[in-house]
Amino acid sequence: MTFRERAAHILKLADIELNGVRPYDPQVKDESVYRDALIWGNLGLGDSYVAGKWTCERLDEFFNLALAAKLEHRTGILGDALLKFRDTFLNLQSIRRALQVAEHHYDLGNALYVPMLGESMAYSSGYYRNGAQTLTEAQVAKFDLICTKLKLTPGMNVLEIGCGWGTFAAHAAKKYEVRVVGVTVSKEQLAFAQEHCKGLPVDFCFLDYRTLPTTYVGTFDRVVSIEMIEAVGVKNLATYMRIAHNMLKKDGLFMIQAIIGTGMQDAWLSTRIFPNGVLPSLSGIVRASENLFRIEGFERFGEDYDRTLMAWSENFRKHWSEIRLAKSPKGAVLFDEAFYRMWQYYLLICAGAFRSKKIDVSQILLSRQ
Repeated sequence: MTFRERAAHILKLADIELNGVRPYDPQVKDESVYRDALIWGNLGLGDSYVAGKWTCERLDEFFNLALAAKLEHRTGILGDALLKFRDTFLNLQSIRRALQVAEHHYDLGNALYVPMLGESMAYSSGYYRNGAQTLTEAQVAKFDLICTKLKLTPGMNVLEIGCGWGTFAAHAAKKYEVRVVGVTVSKEQLAFAQEHCKGLPVDFCFLDYRTLPTTYVGTFDRVVSIEMIEAVGVKNLATYMRIAHNMLKKDGLFMIQAIIGTGMQDAWLSTRIFPNGVLPSLSGIVRASENLFRIEGFERFGEDYDRTLMAWSENFRKHWSEIRLAKSPKGAVLFDEAFYRMWQYYLLICAGAFRSKKIDVSQILLSRQ
């Protein structure tokens, strides 16, 4: 059986047809795609898409169908083996490596993120379940949901591990009258957050969560971490939990918003988009929190992340003509056509993964034991 015949057979299991007429049927321009995908899995599939070797009108639905049918288990044997070997013997999220994801991803520049994320500048799932209609409404609803679950009251001290562009900190400080300390390893996020929160009782620190000053121990009423745990890594989950525990007062609460996966890396996403990133499993999070925290609340809303990602994708497409004009201080083009394909692939494969329930997003409320 040729590579093409094997690929066609696998895709039929998900009712996907090579060069078919439906929006989710892939259109192949280069026959090497079949070999790349079958040997390297999503790493080969993603790189070949970025290279223009195949296209698909509805990538999100292609991946929804493919992942729902578990086609990933039928491809990428070599790529998966190398990933497992690397994950077993290396701590890919060590302090030394912590800056890699910031430099590669979050420091791409606000010429990309401002138009894509919109007014809220929140790079995490919105919450549409309370009637939000727009992306901004959903992000504000998410902020309010977290603040409500944490029972914030005026004068509380809040630590945010992974503060993004500072918009949750600003929301909590303005509406709930709390003091916030946010930590980040992204220089671009830090600069934006500091400007955004001028005049508010908010301080930002450029540091890894594992190097928080000892003067902070036991001083926070609440700790919040919104989709930063994906950069922690399986080997560091216990350290992450212990540090959050140590920062809290005895009656403190800890809120985690986490993308839940299998605890294994995706070869393409963890190299091309989020270096060294890994989606933790729910069981891994629970194990790491044992003897430190008690679970007080749990809510999943993966469908809302699908909608959020589609909104980001639409913003990215709509503003591409201006995003592509961005240049480095030396005049180099920052975002070319290959970047456009890569970024759309990233956003839409994730949308499909949430739609197929391959991954999920949850809020986990923990109380300090």
